[in-house]
Amino acid sequence: MRLSGYGGVLSCEVVRPLGRKYGNLRLPVFSRQAQQRGEHPMKFCMAQINTLVGDIAGNTRRVLEVCAAQHETGVDVVVFPELTLTGYPPEDLLLRNDLVERTQSALTSLCEQLPAGQVAVVGYPSARDGALFNTAGVIQNGQLIAEYDKQCLPNYQVFDEKRYFTAGDSPCVVTLGDWQVGITICEDIWHPEPAAQAKTAGAQVLINLNASPFHRGKEAERLARVTECANLHQMPVLYVNQVGGQDELVFDGGSFAVDCFGQLSVRAATFSEAFPIVTLDASAGGGVLLGDNVPPRDDLESVWQALVTGLRDYVDKNGFPGVVLGLSGGIDSAVTLAVAADALGADRVEAVMMPFRYTASMSIEDAESEAAALGVRFSNISIEPLYESFMGALAAEFAGLPPNITEENLQARCRGVLLMSISNKKNLLVLTTGNKSELAVGYSTLYGDMAGGFDVLKDCPKMLVYALARYRNTLGDCIPERVITRPPSAELAPDQKDEDSLPAYEVLDQIVELYVEQDASREEMIAAGFSREDVQRVIRLVDLNEYKRRQAPVGVRISRRGFGRDRRYPITWAWRSADG
Repeated sequence: MRLSGYGGVLSCEVVRPLGRKYGNLRLPVFSRQAQQRGEHPMKFCMAQINTLVGDIAGNTRRVLEVCAAQHETGVDVVVFPELTLTGYPPEDLLLRNDLVERTQSALTSLCEQLPAGQVAVVGYPSARDGALFNTAGVIQNGQLIAEYDKQCLPNYQVFDEKRYFTAGDSPCVVTLGDWQVGITICEDIWHPEPAAQAKTAGAQVLINLNASPFHRGKEAERLARVTECANLHQMPVLYVNQVGGQDELVFDGGSFAVDCFGQLSVRAATFSEAFPIVTLDASAGGGVLLGDNVPPRDDLESVWQALVTGLRDYVDKNGFPGVVLGLSGGIDSAVTLAVAADALGADRVEAVMMPFRYTASMSIEDAESEAAALGVRFSNISIEPLYESFMGALAAEFAGLPPNITEENLQARCRGVLLMSISNKKNLLVLTTGNKSELAVGYSTLYGDMAGGFDVLKDCPKMLVYALARYRNTLGDCIPERVITRPPSAELAPDQKDEDSLPAYEVLDQIVELYVEQDASREEMIAAGFSREDVQRVIRLVDLNEYKRRQAPVGVRISRRGFGRDRRYPITWAWRSADG
């Protein structure tokens, strides 16, 4: 079926088989017939939605709901994020034969059920000639009138798209109303060729569908890149991003539009669904001009909201009724508790204090105070009898051997047993409370304080945890001042302090960032002013503890390089950066 001229689509030369529903639909690799004709204002909705990976039916329903609601308000075009129908990232679900079949069925449903006159731009995987593509389709008047295949496939940091997709090689420019609209997908905007192709094909405005995950500073990076693109090609750009948590990734939304001069015209809120309207009006000079511009969040607020969003969606999307965590009276568990209460509400959070002979009275008092301030359920269970029982059972094995770290780890494992038992009985997700600094150097106990299903602070270095505590108290006091100011301690031995075993956190955090996030060498770090002893000690600990990190629970990623999808080092290896 040739759609030349239908629905405003220009003729093209490329035929893409779309199956029995659509036959051989001719799709737009357009000639330059596209000329400005008297452009009338046109309303676009940037549908910043929260999808669920694999829930193709549910994601499709959400698209239909949003389109119906926007149609009632007079919106002409609704633009959704990248891979909306499957959610992002679908990972190895993309290797399943039935995934594309289900997606194609969902696409058929969209064509049949979208309101008459409504235009939707939606992302999904599509298969042709034995290859899989990351595709954006344009639906109008019950027809799929155009498709675009993502050309630049990211394969760095958390991205692995070359594992699954074949890169497209053609632009897509479709006539919507009096506008020639170019379509690109996510990584395409970070490279010059796709936008240049669209411009050459006649595009007057560029739409970019995204599933761009959050890390600190990412919002400013996106705006700078899109501004550069708009300036270079002298056309407005609509940047539509998804929102929500998916395992360790958090998508912050923050969809925005810039005019042809690169001036920010419209910006959505971050970390929540949003449906900002962009009015394209050539008479205003820059193309895009009408719509709300929500001020950006500062760094600490953004990190806090990322942690809240990541935890909430992990709990809700996996069907947990709530969470339980060990509340020690220390800074990490206090911040974790506050995030959990903000994410889920106090009625879905349970905190357990598990004191031992080395637990300071102030720790118990502070834990009770934190729980009361946030209104969560609190219980106090001593591990003393469990510890003694274990030690009795192990007496023959330990006979003649001096005390060492074994006794400290046993305390942590007693606590882990209690929390996991509560989890099993009440179906609550156990939150661990370790931070990135501790995880980096292995300052944690397997099957003890690492036992659990989700680590809120997994990618937060220790000094950031302190900053987050102070930030959260500006919203309402819930973390006692002495929890923030007292020297950190695991309280597994008399008068124990973290700095007995580790460099000061101010130093440790910087070395970890250089080594883990920037791949700095030993000599580079020493040249930067850190002592050789501290550098070699930290590198050695990071290298030796990969086996622990492989067994650590998933947690929210907020940096450019977290432990998990970002950083994949072998456990068994001969390389040692500290050698020599």
